[in-house]
Amino acid sequence: MKIRIKGNSLRYRLTRPEVERFASDGYLEDTTDFGATRLTYSLQRITGGNLSACFENNNITIYMPHLMLQEWSTTERVGFENTDQGLYLLIEKDFMCLDLPAAEQADNYPNPLMMSK
Repeated sequence: MKIRIKGNSLRYRLTRPEVERFASDGYLEDTTDFGATRLTYSLQRITGGNLSACFENNNITIYMPHLMLQEWSTTERVGFENTDQGLYLLIEKDFMCLDLPAAEQADNYPNPLMMSK
């Protein structure tokens, strides 16, 4: 899972196996170590509501409603977005980069631009 933070926006990108694992388990996390401090970023399935986020105890959690996750994991839908308390959130499937070898990106979703060629 990749995380991108820029200003008041937060984006997670997930590979195909990560989307499958999240759909199955309802939870996914990764960490980054900063010496003595660890940043955890996670994605958690919730029953209802909207895409939302919180930051507590060095953990960024984005909450995704079950119905949203179900659609996302079983269709061609690329992602979902929402603004939560002024924070723009985007969850999306991670596509293959056009300028990297495909073998290095086997877990990523096929890039739609590659298919149109």
